[in-house]
Amino acid sequence: MLAKPEKPTVVVGAGMAGLSAAMALAAAGEPVTLLEMQTYPGGKMRQLAVDEATQHRGIDSGPTVFTMKWVFERLFAACDTTPERELTLTKADILARHAWQQPSNTESSTFDLFADEKASIDSVGRFFDAENAKGFERFSKDAATIFDTLRDTFIAAPRPSPIGLGRRVGLGQPSKLFALRPFSTLWGALGDYFPDPRLRQLFGRYATYVGSSPYLAPATLMLIAHVEQTGVWTIDGGMHALAKAMRRVAKAHGANIRETSRVTQIETEFGAVTGVRLANGERIDAARVLWCGDVSALTRDMFGERAPSVPFVKEQKRSLSAITWSARAKTSGMELDHHNVLFSNDYKAEFDSIFRRNAAHRQVPQDPTVYICAQDRHATSDAMGSDGAGTPQDRERLLCLINAPAFGDRRTLTPEELATCQTNMQARLQACGLTVELEPAQTIITQPSDFNTLFPGSGGALYGRASHGWTASFARPGSKTKLPGLYLAGGSVHPGAGVPMATLSGMLAAQQIIEDRVST
Repeated sequence: MLAKPEKPTVVVGAGMAGLSAAMALAAAGEPVTLLEMQTYPGGKMRQLAVDEATQHRGIDSGPTVFTMKWVFERLFAACDTTPERELTLTKADILARHAWQQPSNTESSTFDLFADEKASIDSVGRFFDAENAKGFERFSKDAATIFDTLRDTFIAAPRPSPIGLGRRVGLGQPSKLFALRPFSTLWGALGDYFPDPRLRQLFGRYATYVGSSPYLAPATLMLIAHVEQTGVWTIDGGMHALAKAMRRVAKAHGANIRETSRVTQIETEFGAVTGVRLANGERIDAARVLWCGDVSALTRDMFGERAPSVPFVKEQKRSLSAITWSARAKTSGMELDHHNVLFSNDYKAEFDSIFRRNAAHRQVPQDPTVYICAQDRHATSDAMGSDGAGTPQDRERLLCLINAPAFGDRRTLTPEELATCQTNMQARLQACGLTVELEPAQTIITQPSDFNTLFPGSGGALYGRASHGWTASFARPGSKTKLPGLYLAGGSVHPGAGVPMATLSGMLAAQQIIEDRVST
């Protein structure tokens, strides 16, 4: 008599966390079914087509920076392959190009940060001065120390408590704990290194990588600077190619992946998870469920009874949302690289408007900092030849982004408000010496309410909970919940937001599931 097939682990959501968990579970021989409500994998790592020219070469309209390659090397190695075997990666020489408003009657000037640390030190010295260059050298060293301390004790490890982290780092080594600078804000700490406020803006922007304000986030986030310094890569086919490669590898190891399958309920019996129900009424039995959506979506309605003990993120605690323009557009003036940041004149006012204490009064900033990913440009110092090689001749693929409050479940910006946002965004570009000609027929605008629809429960927040205050990182839930059979992963779960972090959360959840199954 044939043995009854074992119920699978059902993974809900094919973002980075869901894909990495499916890969890790399938590679370990675990039966796994991955359910995704969209028609594509990747979650926030999506591509959009704005016209016929971008139907087969879409515009990356989510994450655009690939870092911490060691995370993916570890994940792909568990599946007997490598990132290089599955993808075409190019390491960038230029990490990003930066611009500030120029005085009248002067040519636009830009500042590049390089992957080579010495080149960056020289660049800081030329563009700013020797004192700031020395500060950058000290800053880089301290950022590396913070990363080295936290890599294996926090980032790639199960969620600890503050005391647990102290034990991992070493309670007998208080200097290491002090060096993390958890009680200083990032902005305040940057003043110890950089007399020039523009450099404080530049490195303070790393707080936005986890959806936070540099004026409220801890100085520990200096480690992100080290992460970029150790390598930023571009991927042939765009970031979405990574999601497709992860889906392909998971399927090759036996994962059952179903798209256009929206989970509307997690079913329980006798106080434990038993399966999920889809929007079409289908029920899927599950030995356990790994939820990879926003944790705030796990409400009473999702369970039909008492919801599990999972921290709901209130609006005032949410991370940043965004307004994005995915477009094919003509550009002139400032020469773009792959990653470009054009800074606001008043950085504090920008974040004050987004993170006002009363969430009902939060607003899109009137003078926003603008990030542009010019996806037809190469982030290498030798990509631009004297003949203009590498410069798009006509319209190029751009993602333009400004930060916004995560009020997407409460209000939708009107067409008139969006037009004002676009006017303010283009005014910032013009002030920094760049003109971008956006055509409505070749532009898709995405706002917080759209992100809330794409990622239910989030309110449009793209990074889960904001990392404000030294305890915020410990407020994110870990992989395991108090409800037997329910596990968590994703950007709203430990170790946090961002492509490599969400990927690690899926790997940590898979590890926990396997350990629990073995112990049972």
